[in-house]
Amino acid sequence: MISLRRLAAMVQARTLEFVRDVSALGWNLLLPVFMVAGMGFIFSGPGRPLFTVGVVGAGSLSAADHAFLGTPQVRFYAEDDVASGLPKVQRHRIDMLLDVSAQPVRYWINAQSSKGRLLEKLLKADDPTAQAQTVSGPQIRYVDWLAPGILGMNMMFSSLFGVGYVIVRYRKSGYLKRLNATPLRAAEFIIAQLLSRLVLIVGITVAVFVVCDLFLDFRMEGSYGDLLLVTVLGAMSMIAMGLIVSARFTSEELAGGLLNVLSWPMMIISGVFFSIEGAPEVVVWLAQLFPLTHILEAARAIMLDGAGLTDLARPLLVLGGMTIGFLLLGSILFRWTPE
Repeated sequence: MISLRRLAAMVQARTLEFVRDVSALGWNLLLPVFMVAGMGFIFSGPGRPLFTVGVVGAGSLSAADHAFLGTPQVRFYAEDDVASGLPKVQRHRIDMLLDVSAQPVRYWINAQSSKGRLLEKLLKADDPTAQAQTVSGPQIRYVDWLAPGILGMNMMFSSLFGVGYVIVRYRKSGYLKRLNATPLRAAEFIIAQLLSRLVLIVGITVAVFVVCDLFLDFRMEGSYGDLLLVTVLGAMSMIAMGLIVSARFTSEELAGGLLNVLSWPMMIISGVFFSIEGAPEVVVWLAQLFPLTHILEAARAIMLDGAGLTDLARPLLVLGGMTIGFLLLGSILFRWTPE
């Protein structure tokens, strides 16, 4: 029979344990505030745009250049030229490319984009003479663009929580204290954690990709070997990031809060579900601080554009630098026992 007295005692003990953990309590109180404020900054504002249109040949991006540019709920931004904007239409990064310098006005949409079709109707209502242009090259399905984002998001959560949260639990339970009594060094323990998690994450990601590819037939213009290299390097960078969080803390609640602070903004502004093309400059700059941004950039370039390793020098170097930096910082901060 359940003893209400023992039950009440356990509830009281666990509640006091959490309340007395000032750091964990603080994160649980502050995290929602930070998240709401951050998401409000990124996504709020008068008349949140529903569409993104690249415009060539416009000066002020206002109705003075063309009546369509005064359409509410559409974010217009200046595109350098038609050649740079066409790949963005193909890859669903923008919903329409508009050239207002031509007479009559020309526009490009992706035939498989429902947003593009709706924008076409809105444009025709303002300018019936606007001429549709053919996008050169094969159309790219949204699922082809989305697949790297979903797989990258899964890698992110597995890397951060699979390492960061687990090591904190090891420290809290005293497991790390016992390991410290052995000849094992901190660097050896950290590298072992990285390699173990790396094998699991890459194996699972490859298996999911293969199974989904059988049903969806992903577009693949580049090399599978290059894609595997990006996957390995990307997983290493995010695992190393998780190691930093786990370097000192003993509170699972605090570690979970920190990992959420890293993972949720990364998932939103790194381009998992939608492109941040035309977003505020500060959002684009912040996205470059996250390894997931560079992973998705490289993976999509390989799958959709057929890019090779020489074309991916920048994201690969950034991921490599992040991995080394995170590992060094994690090793310096690491403690076997709580201070």
